Amino acid sequence: MNENFKKELNEFLGRAALATYAGSGPEADSGTGFSELEFKEGDWLYKDSYTGFFQSWGREVVWYKGEPVWNSLYGGGMRKEFYGNEQFAHETFTFLKKAMLAGEKIEEFQPRGPREFKEEEWGYTCEWGGDIENFRGDEKISHKGDVVFTHHFFGGFVRSV
Repeated sequence: MNENFKKELNEFLGRAALATYAGSGPEADSGTGFSELEFKEGDWLYKDSYTGFFQSWGREVVWYKGEPVWNSLYGGGMRKEFYGNEQFAHETFTFLKKAMLAGEKIEEFQPRGPREFKEEEWGYTCEWGGDIENFRGDEKISHKGDVVFTHHFFGGFVRSV
């Protein structure tokens, strides 16, 4: 893929991320047990499908002119001792959204949130290797210095035959 296409894709991904999960965009039930978030702009379409609460798995897909061109898979969740504590999980996910809104998603590739984000007793770190074409990494949320949430992720370009 040429550099201009990568730049356009990254800018679109940034706008899509800000308009969907991180931006508390509208969710739809797919009828399959997955929640769906969608963002469309011109020839571009982004969908984020995920399922689960304390432990969750999902995928993000971008289509360009009707063809899938980019994909990311992610999964993980709360530490087991927090299963059942819906209030703390909601606080954690609220902080996750704040972290995912932080940083500069449109100008530089950021597969989830920024490398680091802090607010009061909460901390977020995201480590990844690679670029928009092929990447993998981990994100963690800590509360009062203890890791309470982790996600693993990987993805990149889709190339058709």
